[in-house]
Amino acid sequence: MSIDTILSQATAQAVKALYGVDFPADKIVPQTTRKEFEGNLTIVVFPFLKASRKAPVVTAQEIGEWLVANCDAVEKFNAVQGFLNITIRPTFWTGVLNNIASDPNFGFVPVTENSPLVMIEYSSPNTNKPLHLGHVRNNLLGYSLSRIMEACGNKVVKTNIVNDRGIHICKSMLAWLKWGEGVTPEKAGKKGDHLIGDFYVAFDKHYKAELKELMASGMTEEEAEKNSALMAEARAMLKKWEEGDKEVRDLWATMNEWVYAGFDETYKRMGVGFDKIYYESNTYLEGKEKVEEGLEKGIFYRKEDNSVWADLTGDGLDHKLLLRSDGTSVYMTQDIGTAKLRYQDYPIDQMIYVVGNEQNYHFQVLSLLLDKLGFKWGKDLIHFSYGMVELPNGKMKSREGTVVDADELMDEMIATARKMSSEPGRLQGVPDDERENVFRIIGLGALKYFILKVDPRKNMLFNPQESIDFNGNTGPFIQYTYARIQSLLRKAEEDFNAANVSAVEPGEKETSLIQRLNNFAGTVLDAGRNYSPAIIANYTFDLAKEFNQFYHDCSILKEEDATVRAFRLKLSATVGATIKRAVSLLGMEVPERM
Repeated sequence: MSIDTILSQATAQAVKALYGVDFPADKIVPQTTRKEFEGNLTIVVFPFLKASRKAPVVTAQEIGEWLVANCDAVEKFNAVQGFLNITIRPTFWTGVLNNIASDPNFGFVPVTENSPLVMIEYSSPNTNKPLHLGHVRNNLLGYSLSRIMEACGNKVVKTNIVNDRGIHICKSMLAWLKWGEGVTPEKAGKKGDHLIGDFYVAFDKHYKAELKELMASGMTEEEAEKNSALMAEARAMLKKWEEGDKEVRDLWATMNEWVYAGFDETYKRMGVGFDKIYYESNTYLEGKEKVEEGLEKGIFYRKEDNSVWADLTGDGLDHKLLLRSDGTSVYMTQDIGTAKLRYQDYPIDQMIYVVGNEQNYHFQVLSLLLDKLGFKWGKDLIHFSYGMVELPNGKMKSREGTVVDADELMDEMIATARKMSSEPGRLQGVPDDERENVFRIIGLGALKYFILKVDPRKNMLFNPQESIDFNGNTGPFIQYTYARIQSLLRKAEEDFNAANVSAVEPGEKETSLIQRLNNFAGTVLDAGRNYSPAIIANYTFDLAKEFNQFYHDCSILKEEDATVRAFRLKLSATVGATIKRAVSLLGMEVPERM
């Protein structure tokens, strides 16, 4: 049992004993005492004033006196207005450390048969281009959130919806037919997603050249767009696809397979994955079926031009198009169809969509429509809305080929890690294959941490050089702290776990470090409640920073008292294990040496 739980339960008992009122212990949440006050944990007593009918400071004083007399963990207290600052008995912290050290899953809530099932959708790529920096943030946020939700005691299904149909896909297909000369990924020596992305860029290049030529002949830009032969061919190809034309469908399937093979390679390298992948080519017809069903039930209405709409004015929104006049679907229709299939496949209790904040309105509408169509989680779906990744030189544009490619970015991060880790004195005597793995762990760890430490709701500026610094709030700093601890334990060459350290009274820095370890469980729950990997990231940085201060100020291997040395080694090992457990929630690895 954590010290927070002990204190919450004891405070609830105090309120019952002093004022005769049952107050739920789970509503009492101790906070770390602010540095300017004496104490380890603070309890806010304002919620108890109705029961005590006394001034805040008097209520705090009475509860504090009861705790000192009746709770072994409490040594002393001080009351400041309505805040009860409690000092925990030093030897009690040693017991807290022993409990944390003995639990390899400390901080994680066990998943049971009755745990709620949370489905998390992330990635959502198009099959006409490779993954880019924006996808990197999406994938890292989605995967980290899935790890955090599982650590909070939920069953989790990680899912992906692939945008594999539409005019944008036909543009790449048409460009390959016109200018590809039968090239394949093998012939080109390229990943399939990169090859197809080249043809998407090629289409745009030829399309712009055609528009320029038409406008030079006297047309306006709008007239040129309407008279574009290239775009007309792309639309004709899309029509053939929708009609099931074998030749078009076969080409589509072949080119998509090239892309999927490329995606799989990128996902594997990034360290993310999925339990179930859905494809829009399968879901859009299901969506049309649900819309027709809603039409029959009077949930939606049809206009004179045959288009189908939802009237959401009663919900404070507007009218939303669901089927065009020619019967073709829109993105909303596809999302409804995907929801239908998912609901058939899994008993979903909560649905989380990891999608950028430019889609906020879309998901507001989707939530209402799913609720109207009878999906039990529809109204409560979570749009995990995140900000865009910005670059020092501006925004990315896929059509112009100016994106930051995910594969090239990972290559760059690993190359930078290789360069910085190859300084004299680092990784000497380590075999080449192990060194390369360390470079990979550092490079990708730097990328993941830099992106995940930022509040997801905010736009962020990505700076590769800053992310891989071995000092400051970075992944490599945390990884180096872990590696330093492993080096310390290797040098110790003793079984510190066998030593009886229960009588050791930790000093101020040791107590503070144990208290931060104790906060890990609450931090995980907080990250789950707020859907924020940044909470885990910044907790881990603070833990690493505090350990390094302890390492600097307290002798460990040279400590002459064997029991104190064993205690400090145990504390160091527990910090290392907690760092490893924490960064695993960010999808990061830690090297044994750096």
